[in-house]
Amino acid sequence: MKEENLSGHNPTPIKPASNYLEIKDSNAASPVRRRSFIKGLGIVGATLLPGSALLKAQAINSSNKLSQGDADLLRFAAWVELVESDLWTQYNELGGATAPNDGPPNVGNPPYKAALQNLDGDMPQYITDNNDDELSHAAFLNAYLQAHGEKAIDLKQFHKLPGSTATGVDKTKVGKRLTNLLSLNVDLGWYTRYRSGQNPDLGAVLNGPFKILNQPAIPLSDTDTPPTVVVPTPPIPAGSPALRIQAIANTAGFHFAFIEQGGTSLYPTLALKASSEEVLRILLSIGGVEIDHFSLWHDKAGNAVSQPLAGVTDPETNLNFPDLNDPATLARLHLQLELTQTNKIQPEPCAFIEATGLPACSVIRPTSTQLGGAVATVNSFMADGLFDGQKDAFFDQAMQLATAADNVQRR
Repeated sequence: MKEENLSGHNPTPIKPASNYLEIKDSNAASPVRRRSFIKGLGIVGATLLPGSALLKAQAINSSNKLSQGDADLLRFAAWVELVESDLWTQYNELGGATAPNDGPPNVGNPPYKAALQNLDGDMPQYITDNNDDELSHAAFLNAYLQAHGEKAIDLKQFHKLPGSTATGVDKTKVGKRLTNLLSLNVDLGWYTRYRSGQNPDLGAVLNGPFKILNQPAIPLSDTDTPPTVVVPTPPIPAGSPALRIQAIANTAGFHFAFIEQGGTSLYPTLALKASSEEVLRILLSIGGVEIDHFSLWHDKAGNAVSQPLAGVTDPETNLNFPDLNDPATLARLHLQLELTQTNKIQPEPCAFIEATGLPACSVIRPTSTQLGGAVATVNSFMADGLFDGQKDAFFDQAMQLATAADNVQRR
């Protein structure tokens, strides 16, 4: 098993960044928000704020420049949120409850959605809400940058990946995806990390309970979800045609948590470098939502490796989702129940801060730049296969932004 930092991958050395690649102005529409949020803002905001405060809040002072370091932090955060927006949009098209931002009900891909609901009946709504959150984060960060005289992050030129062609996808976006969900290597180091009393920031190496390699997290095409496939309530019998789509949905469940644990570590790592109190507030506030996402998906992923769903094997890739509560299975895999028990989703107390004599403390980990920072995040996404097929220019831009963010020092 591979060793783990943020997601099991060693970051490249951090070097001073110079000569940023050109980042185009997005010229995007006004920030995306849920209609319910806008409605609530209109009522509550108008009630609580005096007229002068409203006018002040509406005015944009473009001369209020960000420091170079704070701008670098927000630029990388915007890049991450655009990446997440793309992958969550793909998940939402196939498995979500509604179109983004409280849009109309989403039919999606019925077999895929049914397989997701075997993990939890509310999965479609959770996927839609997560998608809305990421869209709002990306729109806000880019708008904030522009409001303070900085260029927004624009990744439109890199929307060239094929994506799924299965029933439910937006056909106008086929061949125009930023991220790849068709073949992933999902590192499960986070699963044991948060059940352990050890901390990777202090040198601990924690491996995942099993491996997910070269596995799709969405149906590739309708061959994975033929009309005759009816996904039964688990357990799913051996030889069932539904095993393939259930394995794909299980992979998605673990990938959801993998993505969001990255943000769980990244945002506090960036926040430690912020100089402006307002930028600190932005990073901690958005980061708190990422932590909320991770806690949710951590819980749902465990349902794929506990009864009655445990034991599903993909008939095409032979990926097996073992029962991580079964003593016989754990003995065969040389695992300990303490690090696999599926209903232990709250972070266990662990070693924290490099000092002796301090008691264990339940914390987010890692939060070091080396293991939880921007470069580590890009590397983990790359090893995940999330960017397979992307151009060199995409990776150059990603590393420029990441290196700049990691080199920021708080003033």
